[in-house]
Amino acid sequence: MAGNMFSTKGRYALRAMADLATHEGWVSLGDVSRRQGISRKYLEQVIALMHKAGYVESQRGKGGGYRLTRKPEDYTLGEILRAAEGSSLAPVACLDCSTGDICSRLADCPTVMIYRDLGKVTSQYLDSKTLKDITLSAGFTKLTPEELALREAEEKLDERDAKKQVGKKDGSPRRPAC
Repeated sequence: MAGNMFSTKGRYALRAMADLATHEGWVSLGDVSRRQGISRKYLEQVIALMHKAGYVESQRGKGGGYRLTRKPEDYTLGEILRAAEGSSLAPVACLDCSTGDICSRLADCPTVMIYRDLGKVTSQYLDSKTLKDITLSAGFTKLTPEELALREAEEKLDERDAKKQVGKKDGSPRRPAC
């Protein structure tokens, strides 16, 4: 598969939420950043999405930080990814109904049923797994400085690509055909 099904924000949201789930009390973003090898600046954007969704709460000042608003078993991976991705978990853009744009070829597309079924299976699977499930699986690894630099470069590319999509106003279709 050439591309990723989920953006860096989605992947980092799962890791950050899992990190918060494995630590008691208020957790600083600096600590999460170091443990997960995610730049603090990018992590702030990801956590802001989780805060907006009501999945974390914050406390300012000494001893402050972030913590989950519910138990880890009460969050599905699907809901975390949807909040981070800002859309559905559709595997192709033409099936993402969150923007209101509908693919002009949807009615006669020979592949739409395959992608629709893939989206359903993916959503069902991710909605059946909880944050607790991933905290019980393999632990979190530390990244080398080289790996952290590579991650930060990926984040910058993701941000640049997102800005290109937002700035696109040339009248061309926003979604590729099925």
